[in-house]
Amino acid sequence: MVRVSLAHAARLWSGLTARGPIRGSKLKAMDLYARVNILGGRAVRLARGDLAAVTALDADPLARARGWIEKGADYLHIVDLDAAANGDYQNRSLIDHILREIDVPVVVGGGIRSEPEAERLIKAGAWKIVMGTAAIEHQNMVWDLCRKQPERIIVSLDVLDDEQLLVRGWTENSGRYLEEVLVEMSSAGVWGFFISEGRRDTLNEAPNFAMLTEALGYVDAAIIASGGVRNLEDLQAMSDIRHQGRGLAGVVVGREVTEGRFTIEQAQAVLVGEGLGSSDRIRQMHTALHVTDLDACVEFYEGALSFRRIRAWHETGNQGCLLEASDGRLVELRGGAAGAPHGVALAFMVDDPGRTAQRLADQGVTCGPLVDSTWGTRSFEVVDPEGVRIQFFQHKES
Repeated sequence: MVRVSLAHAARLWSGLTARGPIRGSKLKAMDLYARVNILGGRAVRLARGDLAAVTALDADPLARARGWIEKGADYLHIVDLDAAANGDYQNRSLIDHILREIDVPVVVGGGIRSEPEAERLIKAGAWKIVMGTAAIEHQNMVWDLCRKQPERIIVSLDVLDDEQLLVRGWTENSGRYLEEVLVEMSSAGVWGFFISEGRRDTLNEAPNFAMLTEALGYVDAAIIASGGVRNLEDLQAMSDIRHQGRGLAGVVVGREVTEGRFTIEQAQAVLVGEGLGSSDRIRQMHTALHVTDLDACVEFYEGALSFRRIRAWHETGNQGCLLEASDGRLVELRGGAAGAPHGVALAFMVDDPGRTAQRLADQGVTCGPLVDSTWGTRSFEVVDPEGVRIQFFQHKES
C-alpha cells in the first residue's frame, strides 16, 4: 500500500471533507489530478477520445497509479474506458483493488449510469465519482445521488467552442449548452465539474481559458480543467484565471507529463507560486544506452520488459528510441553505436540548457554546442572525467 508523508496527508485532509483542501505550508492556486485511463485491464493513453487510437502504457495500472503518487500528484482520476464506451465492467474489480491499495483520494469515472453503481464505488473507497452522459440525460438520478451522497458527485462535461456539450465519448452533440447544464447540475448539489474541450489537440492547441473563466461565473461549484495543458506556461495561465476573486479548483494532467513537457515537481512549483523562473536543478534523468542493433533492443525492452515507447527517431547517423518503465524511469536506446567509447550515457532534463552550459563553462567544463533537434529538444553534451557522455536537454515548446 502506498504511504504518504504527513505533509501530504495534511494537504489533502480537508479535501476529504470540504470543497477546498489544505495545501501544506503554501497556498496552492489549484490542485493537481493525475489521470489513469484503463482499457482491457491496461493503463492506456487516449488521443482526442478515440478508442481506436489508444496507446498502451502499462500492463499494471496500479503501478502507474503509484508512480503518479510518488511523483507528487495530489489526487488520482481513474477512468474506466471499457465501461464508458461499451458498458463492459471487466475493469471494476481492478479499480476496487486500486482503491484498496492507494492512500490518496481517488476520483473514479467511466460508465457510472445508475445509483447502485455510484454508491457501490463510493463504498469501495472512491473519494468522488464522475458522471458524464448519464448526468445530462438522467438529471433526476443526479438529484437523488446528491441527496444521498452529498459532496461526492462530479459531472464531466465535454464542450465545443460554441459551448455546446458532446455526449457518448465525443461522438454525439447533445443539443445542450455549458451554462444551462452547469446551473442545473449545481442546483442539484454536485460537488464540482470536470470540463474538457471536445476534439482539442491537447499537446498542440491552447486551452480555452475564456470558457473556463466563464464557467467560474456561471456557478459556485468547483471547476476542474480536465482537458490538459501544453506546457508550464499554459499551467501558469490556468492558475491565474480569476472570476470575482475565485479560481479553478484543479487541473487534470497525464499525457503532457509522460511526453516530457514538464514534470509533476515543476507543475507543483508553478501551482504554489514559485513561477516559471529557470533554475540549474536537474528536473529529470534517464539512462542512454548505445546499441549496435537498435531494432532488437527495442523489441526486447518493449516486449520482454513491457517498457512503453514514448518516441522514436530515424535520421541519417542518428537513430534512437525513448522508452518508459512502469515506475516512470526512462531509457533511451541510441543506435549506430559501433566504436562508441562507452555503452552507457546519461541525460538530464533542465529548465534552460544555455544557462546550464554557461554555468558549467564558468567552472572550466568543456561543453559541446547547443543543438536544436528535429524532434523537439534543445541540448548540449559534456564528458565526465571517466569519459561518460552526459546530455543536458530541454523540450522546446510546440
